Amino acid sequence: MFFENRQNKIMLDTKSKLVLNILSKECGNGNYHIVEVSDIIMSLPRHFRMDSEAVKHILTHLERQDIISIKYDDDDTYCIAVLPYGFELLETEKPKHLKTPSEKNKSKAIFILVCFLMAFLGSFLGSLICFCFIKIL
Repeated sequence: MFFENRQNKIMLDTKSKLVLNILSKECGNGNYHIVEVSDIIMSLPRHFRMDSEAVKHILTHLERQDIISIKYDDDDTYCIAVLPYGFELLETEKPKHLKTPSEKNKSKAIFILVCFLMAFLGSFLGSLICFCFIKIL
């Protein structure tokens, strides 16, 4: 029953997502790693920086939601592993509206081609109009 597909997805606030993202980079393979609270704080963007108590609170919350596992904690040092559900949350939280790099390159190539064709057509029509004015006069 515990490993069934979870129907009720947990919604994380922005700071919790950032901390989880940092932990997933540190503990990428699912094994336990030693993580300092100060390292987490320094990895956060400046406008999301918080004190060590706030980070500890987020880590406790993530553990209670079965997103991470904390083997032990010693003051500001934690032994943490990101659980599969944590990785699943990160994958499903990625914005779906962002294009992949190949789609971006394809749209850039189409844009360049359209610009070239419009410039070529404009210069051809300009030359044709000048030629017609010269013939009339």
